[in-house]
Amino acid sequence: MSRRQLPANVQAFLDREHTLLVGGRWQGAGTERIDVINPADGERIASIANASREVTAARDAFTGGPWRSTAPAERAALLRRAAALVEANAEELAYLETLDNGKPLAISRSVDVGAAVGALNYFAGWADKIHGTTHNVSMPGEHHAFTLREPVGVAALIVPWNYPIVMAAMKLGPALAAGCTCILKPAEDTSLTAIRLCELFMEAGLPDGVLNLVTGYGHTAGAALAEHPDVDKVAFTGSTATGKAIVRAAAGNLKKVTLELGGKSPNIILADADLEKAIPAAAMAVFFNAGQTCTAATRVYVQNAIYDQVVEGLAEVAKNTKVAHGFDPDAVIGPLISARQLERVQGYVDRGRQEGGEVVYGGAQIGVAGYFFQPTVIGETRNDMTIVREEIFGPVIAAQRFDSIEEVVALANDSTYGLSSSVWTQNISHGHRIARELVTGQVGINTAMVADWDLPVGGYRQSGWGRENGFDAVENYLQTKAVAVAL
Repeated sequence: MSRRQLPANVQAFLDREHTLLVGGRWQGAGTERIDVINPADGERIASIANASREVTAARDAFTGGPWRSTAPAERAALLRRAAALVEANAEELAYLETLDNGKPLAISRSVDVGAAVGALNYFAGWADKIHGTTHNVSMPGEHHAFTLREPVGVAALIVPWNYPIVMAAMKLGPALAAGCTCILKPAEDTSLTAIRLCELFMEAGLPDGVLNLVTGYGHTAGAALAEHPDVDKVAFTGSTATGKAIVRAAAGNLKKVTLELGGKSPNIILADADLEKAIPAAAMAVFFNAGQTCTAATRVYVQNAIYDQVVEGLAEVAKNTKVAHGFDPDAVIGPLISARQLERVQGYVDRGRQEGGEVVYGGAQIGVAGYFFQPTVIGETRNDMTIVREEIFGPVIAAQRFDSIEEVVALANDSTYGLSSSVWTQNISHGHRIARELVTGQVGINTAMVADWDLPVGGYRQSGWGRENGFDAVENYLQTKAVAVAL
């Protein structure tokens, strides 16, 4: 689709000079800009400001502004107004997400923008349900003792490029519901929907300074937020390596940190599984979003008796999964996010071949324009292979054989990660047993998709700290104060 074929409001948005939102005003950040690239063709579609640090407005808005003392029902109402505006502008946001990220327009519209609306509405419901507790204490004298739950302060929200508007909404929702002021830092690859989302929040009536937007590179803008002494909380979704850097930077003022990091999730298929459901679900658990999903179940462990049948089925799904430009109505997945990511994925596949893996299907770039990569199935893998140990973040399945439940649990847990997992079996006792023994933050039994706003998301081991979604997410932005009144 050419530029002139885009909806007029999308063209107009792309043609603007995109700046920073600081203290309720859109303002520039020097002359340095970052080009926004369409991953479907490698062409420049816009540019964003390259900032380093903008924290003062958020601190002033928290210390002297009205947001933390705003009635909970009013905070809830504002979040719902913002959700309604996102829904009303869904088509524009979906086009921007597809241009920026590359994913199919239908997915941007129904999954990404739809989920952003859902997140804001869900967390609006928590705003008036934050409360403390009363306590019967044993210290000398008579006391009325209770706790207050208060917002933690200024929250820096650093979001990734794979689900840009969803990740922004799922962090803004609980932070604003809790009464925090926020600095949103989107990925430099995909900042367009974050800019438009902030405009919609201002239109909804959010007070000046409560939401600030800083665009720029992670190693400059993101690092500055992580180390800034006036930031009280960092919430980050992204790679484990970057998460560790944020922890080191946050140590300066011991700010609170929530990390939703990488994964190398196992998907276990037992011989008694319903393969008509398990095979396509296992394939799309990896191929969806071109494999650029932290919970992607990329390690597929298949019981020996059905191994050949399952691998053949996975390859058939890969072969029939259409990879195309996001504006192609038949596209199932789009391109990888960047030339850098394309090179990374190809490098892992080549390494898999070198280490003895069998490429059953795929394994190569599609075409020469854009960053498209074939859905790929690599069989006969082992746990000591690089493609089984490290997160690829591309549409690549590593399939492996196993014999017994004891063996596969040991294989699945042999990882530095622990984000998500799946088990396929018609023996529910086996499913429950394996779920209890897997060292992961989420387990799906006969489903590859454990996703609901009320279900906590987060990982064990090096897959992160803390949980998102549910009231767990709101608690990330609260602190507890104990009060005792002598009577």
